[in-house]
Amino acid sequence: MSAHEAVTPTAAREHSAARTEEDFRAVYAAAPAGVWAAPGRVNLIGEHTDYNDGFVMPLALPHTTLAAASARTDGVLRLHSGGADGGVVELRVDDLRPAPDGGWAAYPAGIVWAMREAGLSVGGADLHYDSVVPTGAGLSSSAALEVVTALALNDLYALGLAPQRLAQLAQRAENAFVGVPCGIMDQTAAACCTDGHALFLDTRDLTRRQVPFDLAGEGLRLLVVDTRVKHELGDGAYAERRAGCERGARALGVRALRDVPYAHLPEALEKLAGEPVVQALVRHIVTENQRVEEVIARLDAGRTRAIGPLLSAGHASLRDDFKISCAELDLAVDTANAAGAVGARMTGGGFGGSAIVLVEEADAAAVTTAVTDAFTAAGHAAPRVFTAVPSAGTRRLK
Repeated sequence: MSAHEAVTPTAAREHSAARTEEDFRAVYAAAPAGVWAAPGRVNLIGEHTDYNDGFVMPLALPHTTLAAASARTDGVLRLHSGGADGGVVELRVDDLRPAPDGGWAAYPAGIVWAMREAGLSVGGADLHYDSVVPTGAGLSSSAALEVVTALALNDLYALGLAPQRLAQLAQRAENAFVGVPCGIMDQTAAACCTDGHALFLDTRDLTRRQVPFDLAGEGLRLLVVDTRVKHELGDGAYAERRAGCERGARALGVRALRDVPYAHLPEALEKLAGEPVVQALVRHIVTENQRVEEVIARLDAGRTRAIGPLLSAGHASLRDDFKISCAELDLAVDTANAAGAVGARMTGGGFGGSAIVLVEEADAAAVTTAVTDAFTAAGHAAPRVFTAVPSAGTRRLK
């Protein structure tokens, strides 16, 4: 079980602000001050570029984590999840310290710690969570949990923080408190996405642009194929690739791999000829940044179907150069493309999780059936397939 898996309830559970408020009352014997939501996300293009100061393009999902919360005046932080065993986790905010293996509660506790470390006047709170963001699926359930906590505390303590600042605090919590060296993309997506758009983010200066992404209006659909293969980013593989990218940047004399121009990639790779692993990591990051820019150009020109080959090329790069795919992800992508998809690729941190598949609306059912049948034939558990609808970022519901 991943550290944050416990916050996801059963699929049959009603997911609503009213239900979350009711559950808060049952746990804490009082009404909450409010209810907040933050979404999971899929990344359309731009994988592992965020910690290389590069470009990314996520979109928020309609699947959310809800938090009901009230402030406390005694410095006690109480955390409860509708999907966790073990009851209420109780901590003192003055005693919060980064520690590995803190379980699901480390994610919201890390937000309180990061806010206080930043000099913000945050005290205790009672929080109850419900979530329908799939965990371990590369859909950023941890970022949803962090960002919804950050927004709730922002409102409870009248901090007046902008969404991007909430994202930065959430990233700080995950990096320094939980111990996962993630970039800023997932938290920014959870905090800043808008309905009907993909979010173009420059992770160096945090400039962003909402790019219209009306798939239904163009007769297209973006499917998410959750392979149900769980990944755990804290197991070292993510950190190894980040360290390899940083070695490549040092060897090339640049601040980050974002600074290697696509036109100069052959010369850069020649300089790294003695380090084939680093060379491959560099090739992925530089070409992936180029793919993000090409996707934006094609979307801006109204050529949405033309992004399909770029998605498939991105998967090949993640599979062959970054080496973070797996048999189930490759099967999903290859089968979808063979069944007529416009394009497909894995999304998220890798080693499991989900693939995204861009399809014509008329082909969605056939592609879904083809992928499901392929998994059955290969002896894999049936994948969960659903439609990604570009949705809103974090917000207060009540």
